[in-house]
Amino acid sequence: MIYENENNVRIVAEEIHIGEGVTFGYNVDISIKGIFSIGNYSHIGSNTHIRGNNVHIGEHFYGSGGLRVGGGGAMNPTANLFIGKRCVMHNNFINLCERVTILDDVGLSPEANILTHGYWQSVLEGYPAKFAPVTIKSNVIVGYRSLIMPNVTIEEGCVIGAQSVVSKDISEKGIYAGSPAKRVGDIKPLTADQKKNLLIDVLDEYAKIARYHNVTTSIRLEYPWVVMGGLHMNVETFDYVGYENEDTDDFRDFLRKFGIRIYTHRPFKSKFVFE
Repeated sequence: MIYENENNVRIVAEEIHIGEGVTFGYNVDISIKGIFSIGNYSHIGSNTHIRGNNVHIGEHFYGSGGLRVGGGGAMNPTANLFIGKRCVMHNNFINLCERVTILDDVGLSPEANILTHGYWQSVLEGYPAKFAPVTIKSNVIVGYRSLIMPNVTIEEGCVIGAQSVVSKDISEKGIYAGSPAKRVGDIKPLTADQKKNLLIDVLDEYAKIARYHNVTTSIRLEYPWVVMGGLHMNVETFDYVGYENEDTDDFRDFLRKFGIRIYTHRPFKSKFVFE
């Protein structure tokens, strides 16, 4: 099958499944031997290049552009990529020689890379050659210019600091940094009062942005619900009910900068944009 559009987007695969509301930038080149699928309301940014056997991308994926998937071994039967829901990627490189599994709500910061193999000199002369999968569990952020090495699993809820090298499994939730990456901090739960007070600070920050963006819809707090016009948003479960407009889009776009990612059928878009 072949999918093409006027933005120089070309997808070639045995099967192609494109969900509702999916958008593409310019110069997207995807060539898959098996199945390529992408979930509802996802975006693949400009200058994206993907090679592999099977590639699945979940709903509400956002790629800002410049993502490269493939490299040596990308046409192997083991070159399979699974990306869960609500993930964000940028100009990253994912070496897809072995399987790469990225679960829900994972962010790869700019220039963070994933390797699934490493070799050069002859193994008959005693040199190493390594081929192994990578798994990143849900709710992980991989910092700027970090590197995930082959045969690594990162536990759910971890923070990987900028310019870190993860060469071994990370099996406990926490903050890790360095080369090789080591545990440097804990993720400490907040009390109900701490959460509410922190959210009040976030809303105060948004008040400044709202004036700049000409947002006039008022906001009230009924913790854990935030009500903006006709839209009710739960900041703990990320559920929502009600009606959206450009003002609520702008507010949702602001909240995600604090990790409060509420996804609806409308794309993230600040009300104020440069023309």
